[in-house]
Amino acid sequence: MMQKATSTLFRRSGFASQQLSKRAFATQTDEPLVKTALYDFHVEHGGDMVPFAGYELPVLYKGETGGVMKEHVHCRSEGKASLFDVSHMGQIKWHGKDRIEFIEKMVVGDIGGLAPGNGCLSLITNENGGIIDDTVITNAGDHVYMVVNGATKFGDMKHFEEHLASFDGDVTMEYLEDSMQLLALQGPGAAAAVSKLLPSDFDLVKMPFMTGTATTLDGVDGCRITRCGYTGEDGFEIAMPAENAVSIASKLLEDTSVLPTGLGARDSLRLEAGLCLYGNDIDGTTTPIEAALGWTMGGPGSRRRVEGGFTGAEHILTPEGKFQKVTRKRVGIKGMKAPARDHTEIYDATGEVKIGEVTSGTFGPTLKAPVAMGYVDSKSAKAGTEVMLKIRNKMQKAQVSKMPFVESRYYRVPE
Repeated sequence: MMQKATSTLFRRSGFASQQLSKRAFATQTDEPLVKTALYDFHVEHGGDMVPFAGYELPVLYKGETGGVMKEHVHCRSEGKASLFDVSHMGQIKWHGKDRIEFIEKMVVGDIGGLAPGNGCLSLITNENGGIIDDTVITNAGDHVYMVVNGATKFGDMKHFEEHLASFDGDVTMEYLEDSMQLLALQGPGAAAAVSKLLPSDFDLVKMPFMTGTATTLDGVDGCRITRCGYTGEDGFEIAMPAENAVSIASKLLEDTSVLPTGLGARDSLRLEAGLCLYGNDIDGTTTPIEAALGWTMGGPGSRRRVEGGFTGAEHILTPEGKFQKVTRKRVGIKGMKAPARDHTEIYDATGEVKIGEVTSGTFGPTLKAPVAMGYVDSKSAKAGTEVMLKIRNKMQKAQVSKMPFVESRYYRVPE
């Protein structure tokens, strides 16, 4: 889960070298940039700081082990883990006996069906069925814990407040602001690394993907761990009080398998995993069906599909709970010789009829080849369909592809 940032990765293995630009991740704003509690920590570790979502965050780290390519490969390597600062994201607690009823008016998912400790990816929708944001929501027992994107969090909360004004029920939204910081630890070695900070009786083996719980970390109370992530690998998002963020991050880095990692690798990792970037791949004009995210409402006959009840549902579902027909769909694109950046035009196999546009694209370090995603006419969305991409005013052959581009390795509890 991430908001818009243009990918401009190093291109190697036969591709012309191109430096990742700081401006690629810059967010234009007149407001002073916010520093997370880890700002000095990043600088001390060689972080190349850039403006992003109103914050100053590392796009990459300098040094022998740093750089987007090395950071990306490290995250997918056996026994390794990557540490990301995602404290810019919005953490919200929902209280009150009617919290589920209200949240289900705001998002498409079955929040009422979440057992305590269980979470899900869901979508916040507008009156036209467009996606205001994507969010991870967890039933925390006595409250609901929600994480939203950093660049959209204030707009999300304004949207919630507008609907709260007319909601006749008991519900309170508590925004945690920057009092709580958020780290993401991702990669095959993430569980082994974070286990060193957890209580001795905390059993990660029995912790399924998309579950979360309150805990202590390195003896610090008031923390939270959720098994989720944005890379396609096993991993965790861990929240802690701001005053303890540096000590916890430092403790994690004492493990030599853990590498500090920036926004650049985070973007290329999520693209290989086929995950959407808010502002690029989904926005307020995109419906869940167009974005191939209809599964967030559940399968055919599921409660949210049948009942609807969320904002804009009539533009997404038929009265019978089926998906509304759409004229475009989000797809993967591969096979081109050079990376196709966002807004690259997609044409049919003849190169004469424009059928869509790339929304995200980069060089995939794991695949050693360019990958992209974008929207094409529905009739051209079948995997294997031959297309042409207009890259730097030259047509290149490519194919529509299924996603993810690399096999997902989300954790499953052993049977």
